Amino acid sequence: MNKELEKLIAYLLHSQTQVHVFHLQTKSYAEHKALQKYYEGIDGLVDSLVESYQGKYDIITQYDNFAIEKYSNKSQLETYLKALGKKIEEVYKNVEDTYIQNQLDTINELINSTLYKIKFLA
Repeated sequence: MNKELEKLIAYLLHSQTQVHVFHLQTKSYAEHKALQKYYEGIDGLVDSLVESYQGKYDIITQYDNFAIEKYSNKSQLETYLKALGKKIEEVYKNVEDTYIQNQLDTINELINSTLYKIKFLA
């Protein structure tokens, strides 16, 4: 089992709640909509990742907890999303299963699409 991947999974699950909080606190309509697309999209992607991982390895029994941040500004959103993408890239290197790498690529695609909308459309 890959403990780094399991920690990343916990962080991705947390990201849905964290981004939803940002979505509810921003006063920018463009940010609001971009963040909504993320938190609605990440749920199914992480669910599929966990199920395929557990199907081959074992049930994840321990999930880390992370603090919720309050929204402060657009720069915070960009920093948060870039850091999330970087975490995926760091874990990706140690994942041997190409189908799990593909799932991480799809999650990173959602992150970067959201980042584009925040950076250039909001």
